[in-house]
Amino acid sequence: MPLSSSQTQVASETAGRRPYKLGVALGGGGARGLAHAGALLALEEAGLKPDAIAGVSAGSVIAVLYAAGVRPIDMADIFSRQGFRDFADLSWGKGGLFKIDKFMHHILGALGGKRRIEELNIPTYICASDLDNARPHIFDRGEIGPRMIASCSIPIIFPPVKIDGVHYVDGGVLRNLPAWALRDKCERLIGINVSPLGKKDSYNSIIDVALRTYNLMAKANQSEDMTLCDLSIQTPDIAKNAVFDLRRIKDLVLSGYRSTKQALKDAGLTQDQIK
Repeated sequence: MPLSSSQTQVASETAGRRPYKLGVALGGGGARGLAHAGALLALEEAGLKPDAIAGVSAGSVIAVLYAAGVRPIDMADIFSRQGFRDFADLSWGKGGLFKIDKFMHHILGALGGKRRIEELNIPTYICASDLDNARPHIFDRGEIGPRMIASCSIPIIFPPVKIDGVHYVDGGVLRNLPAWALRDKCERLIGINVSPLGKKDSYNSIIDVALRTYNLMAKANQSEDMTLCDLSIQTPDIAKNAVFDLRRIKDLVLSGYRSTKQALKDAGLTQDQIK
């Protein structure tokens, strides 16, 4: 979704003060976040490599991997032969049903020894929701593990993460597409939305209700951020993929790849326009 004429004028007037030429904002979506890997691959093939990257929830995981130097084509392997039970343990009475420490260590193991946001190869902005003060929050320094997990902590499903005395939950609760974190820093901004809302007919557990509620919140709050982007990319064909379903990794990656290739073609956005 291109900017309106008035937004384009504002972007043009302030572009000189922005430190990065191209930013990419990766939205939340659970397992559907693997579509970001395909999207990043398509951007690279077009010669569009981000100078800064922001992520929410699953988008923060892919952002961290990419900024650490993991190639998009290799990201699927990190999650292959894995399922929700491999990453989560029951955590009754601690603010959430499951803890995901194992998931955090699994991702950290793929980062080549990098443990702090400042050590990543690309400026990275991890976005979470400040539960105590009811506002979105950006982490651009500090330990990657707890900040990434905070960004992924869907309320009720996972407990809040306490960092420097403040409790944080999933960034998608307030802003599921982190365009807001990059708009004033980048001359051009691409946003990738991997949370299309499909129809659901049954709710068989408290987890079903919690996830549906989260998805409704995400849909309601991401439209504003989509309008902040010079190009917003959507992946409607993965709407039926469940949040924690990793059985269709190849399809998810291909969805992001194809959607991004088509969006770039339709927008006529090229490497020359970013220089």
